[in-house]
Amino acid sequence: AFDDMQALGKRLQDLSDVGINDVVFVGVPRTMADGEGPGVPPTEALSAFQNQVPGRGVILIPPRQDEKPRFEAKVNAGANFALTQLLFSDYIGDYLKSLELEDPKPEILLSFGYVPKSEQRVGLINWLIRDETEQAQKEMERVSEIAPLDFQDKKRELVDLYKRTIDKVHDSGFPIGIHFECPYGFNGYAFETFREMLEYWSPNHDS
Repeated sequence: AFDDMQALGKRLQDLSDVGINDVVFVGVPRTMADGEGPGVPPTEALSAFQNQVPGRGVILIPPRQDEKPRFEAKVNAGANFALTQLLFSDYIGDYLKSLELEDPKPEILLSFGYVPKSEQRVGLINWLIRDETEQAQKEMERVSEIAPLDFQDKKRELVDLYKRTIDKVHDSGFPIGIHFECPYGFNGYAFETFREMLEYWSPNHDS
């Protein structure tokens, strides 16, 4: 978002030269409005570099206001995969079904994160997810409920969320992948939770 067209083109060429084929085009930070700053908006960058970058990704934030036309425009401009914001509900299943996109549809990388007790004190996840829509607020309330739980209860809640989300997204018509995040750093509890999620479904499963 802060590189002009020439600088962005060079940056993408440098990435390609070292074997990186998939990149995510992002917009300006939440503190700025769309179109502000010196850089190239994602839709323009996607159109300009379709032939230079095989994997062209964007960020998908289902609860954000006006995200549907924003995301559809990015896909129509050339995005072929999307990385979601951390998911704390299965809302994305209905959201994807509401999109009006032609085949081939972009791959959706579903992001799931571990919520440690530190979230009660620091509020990092709450800071990352700043939207004020009703759906976003519901998801933040869920984060605040999960954070203080003991590990076994927390794992059960997060794995259940994963299962419900996978089940709803499976019949949406979109290819899906998985992305795991540890916003507070890696730890054994997080990896144990992610392992149990992958036992239910992973991108290598046929169904």
